[in-house]
Amino acid sequence: MKKFFMFLAVAGALTFSASIASAQDQPAEGAATEQAAPQQMSAEDLLKGTGEDVPFHQQIKSYFIQGGPEFMSAIILCLILGLALAIERILYLSFAKTNTKKLIAKVEDALAEGGVQKALDVCRDTKGPVASIFYDGLLHYDEGLDVVEKRIASAGGVQMSLMENNLSWISLFIAIAPSLGFLGTVIGMVKAFDAIEAAGDISPNIVAGGMKVALITTVGGLIVAMILQVFYNYILSRIDALSIDMEEASINLVDALAKNEKK
Repeated sequence: MKKFFMFLAVAGALTFSASIASAQDQPAEGAATEQAAPQQMSAEDLLKGTGEDVPFHQQIKSYFIQGGPEFMSAIILCLILGLALAIERILYLSFAKTNTKKLIAKVEDALAEGGVQKALDVCRDTKGPVASIFYDGLLHYDEGLDVVEKRIASAGGVQMSLMENNLSWISLFIAIAPSLGFLGTVIGMVKAFDAIEAAGDISPNIVAGGMKVALITTVGGLIVAMILQVFYNYILSRIDALSIDMEEASINLVDALAKNEKK
C-alpha cells in the first residue's frame, strides 16, 4: 500500500508540474484587456519561423499540436507513468541500500555476546533486504546450517522479486511509446493520401506537410522510449549491485554462524 501511495504521489507531482508549465504559457486576462492583443502565431508560423526567436517550450507545443492530440497525449501519458514507476523504483532501491559490512559486524558481536536472539534483534531493527535475509536465516539456526543456507537462498529470491517489482510495466511503456508513434505515423500517412486524392493532384506541399505531421508522432514515441530506457538500465544496474551485496553478505553470515557453532 505504501508503494501504491508513493506511485500516486510521484505521478501527481509530475502531472501537477506539467499543468503549471502549461498554465504559465497562457497570457493574463488583465493584461489582455489593457493592452492590444498580440499577433497570434499558428503552429505553422512557429515551425517555419516568424523572424523572432521562438521559445523552446512553444516549439514543443507546436509539434504536439501538429502530431495530433490523440496519439501525442497517449505518448506523454506513457512518459509520465513510466517516469513515476522509475522514480518509485529508484527511491525504493535507495532505501534498500544497507551497509553490509557494518551489519555483519553487528551480527557477529551480537552472536558473541547474546547468541542468536540478540542477533535477531539486530536484524529486526535494521531496514533493508539484507537484514530481512539475515533474520529469516537466523530464525532457523536451530535446524542446522544446511537449513539456514536454504532459507537464505529462498529469502534472497523473494527480495530480488521485490526489487524487480514494476520493472515489467516500465518495459511495457518502453515498447508501447514507439508503437503508438508508428501507429500515428501510419494513420497520418493515410490522411495525407486522402488529401492527395481529394485534391486530385500530387502537390509537394500536401505530400511534405502530411508526411511531416505523420512523422512527428514517431519522433515523440522514440524520444519517450529512449528516456525510459535510460532509467530502466540504471535501475537494473542498481539491482545488480544490491544482489551482489546480498550474496556476499549471505556468505559472510553463514561463515559467522559456522564460527559460532565451533565455540
